[in-house]
Amino acid sequence: MTSSTFRRLARVRPLSPATAVEHFFVANDARDFDSPAGRSWTVVESPFPASPANAGSPARPGWETGTAVDQDSFTFLAPSVPANVLGMAHNTGQAGRDLPPQAFHKAATSVIGPGEAIELGSAVGYVDPEAELTVVMGRTVRGLTLETARSAVLGFTIGNDVSARDLQKSDELWISAKSQDTFTPVGPWIVTGLDDTDLAIGIVHNGTELKPASSADLGWNVDEILVYLSSFMTLHAGDLVLTGFPAECARIQPGDTVVCRVEGIGELANPVKAASWEEARA
Repeated sequence: MTSSTFRRLARVRPLSPATAVEHFFVANDARDFDSPAGRSWTVVESPFPASPANAGSPARPGWETGTAVDQDSFTFLAPSVPANVLGMAHNTGQAGRDLPPQAFHKAATSVIGPGEAIELGSAVGYVDPEAELTVVMGRTVRGLTLETARSAVLGFTIGNDVSARDLQKSDELWISAKSQDTFTPVGPWIVTGLDDTDLAIGIVHNGTELKPASSADLGWNVDEILVYLSSFMTLHAGDLVLTGFPAECARIQPGDTVVCRVEGIGELANPVKAASWEEARA
């Protein structure tokens, strides 16, 4: 459920000893993310108790519930393991609202975390990043109303809806354009108690800040989006809903760095590289 209290929740992996599978949930209540208090986290139980995919790893020394852990002792992962990743098409301003609401599905396997590389195949063509306010569902729901929609929201994170524009033209379902491996960076954490009505959204591409916009520029707001989506499908705890991109973007290519910003949440940074699966195949 939506919390009225500001808090950051993150899914993290300890650096020592490093393992490929461990993950824990940590929380932080400090408003200043870069302060000493903002970098000291507390191990907490999973915020998705009904989701086996989002259960934390068994406690071990130094990572028991209630233990304080420094931000330098772990790496941030995507903040949830979703069953569904959904985005909203043409959801910018009145022009988007004049059309019927329309969603698209992104493969859950396209999700990566902060700092992980967006990988581009040699034949993918023109690719844009899209910084988006992203809803993290807190419970399993169907048939939400405008009055009940917020009760299903855990909080918000940053999503990058990486999109292959040439493939969008040839694939009317957008599967190949939106669901490629690594095409949904998400993170670095979930923020609860956030007023999402007018948050600045933007991208920094290779150190250049592009023209920002606001969540107020979205055609369909968060409550309306959740009512629409839950009218035809079940949404699960940990699912991610990318709400739309109203700001400026720029083509990305291997060697680039893209930083997505959402006011009140922070920054999600990812490098761009050539596809590793093509290197392995060579």
